[in-house]
Amino acid sequence: MPDRRTEIADAAVAIVAAKGLKGLTHRAVDAQAGLAVGTTSNYFRSRAALVAAAVDHVEARDARLLRGQGMEGLPTTVPELADQLAGAVLALAGEHAELTRARFAFALDRPEVVSAGHERMVSSLERLLQAMGLHDARSRAEAVADYSDGLALHLLTARHGQEMERSTVADNVRRLLEG
Repeated sequence: MPDRRTEIADAAVAIVAAKGLKGLTHRAVDAQAGLAVGTTSNYFRSRAALVAAAVDHVEARDARLLRGQGMEGLPTTVPELADQLAGAVLALAGEHAELTRARFAFALDRPEVVSAGHERMVSSLERLLQAMGLHDARSRAEAVADYSDGLALHLLTARHGQEMERSTVADNVRRLLEG
């Protein structure tokens, strides 16, 4: 059973995914989570604190999703990493689309609140690529992040409802990683 802060953050993410940042209010979160009016404001006194909690929650869920793509520990080869990243992107555009819609809403309305999390993700990928011995790790990590975000956006919008093979995405990521 999630704790109250997690319940609130989940509800906030659901609201942002469905209605955008304009729909995010303390009362809306209380209603979405089935909580008494005023509960959310007891945990997050300001709207800025509520937004920050929701952004942190999106980042944590993204990280859990990435780790949960069938890999035991960190990948050690480019094909393993490409497959793991492909699975994560397809999951973010599929069963976790709500999470992705919320992340894009935050990024479009408040880019400053997601930039630190994006940098952490790119830096983590960069360190992994360096450990694998790949040169120009930073630009490769940025290219993969850009491709992944772009693909997720297109799968949620222009290509909504179209199936994409995991192997195709993995091949594209592998090409970006290998140069």
